[in-house]
Amino acid sequence: MRKAWQVQDAKARFSELLEASISEGPQVVTKRGVEAAVLVPIAQWRRLQNMTKPNLKDLLLAPQARSDALTPPRKKHRHRSAAIFE
Repeated sequence: MRKAWQVQDAKARFSELLEASISEGPQVVTKRGVEAAVLVPIAQWRRLQNMTKPNLKDLLLAPQARSDALTPPRKKHRHRSAAIFE
């Protein structure tokens, strides 16, 4: 069962929040009644991270264009002003 913790309770009882996350699953932290964060067990976090990254086989066999995903971002270069020769 997922429980919502107010931020002040989460700070004051962090060990309890951590144990609840490990034993019960993700725990929601609210700030002024609005959901602000979630504490999840590390195994679940790693599983979620791995699900978002395509492996090389899936990337190469994908039907859509894949060149954008393989191109690293370019750095922004500053242009120098041209030298003036007399």
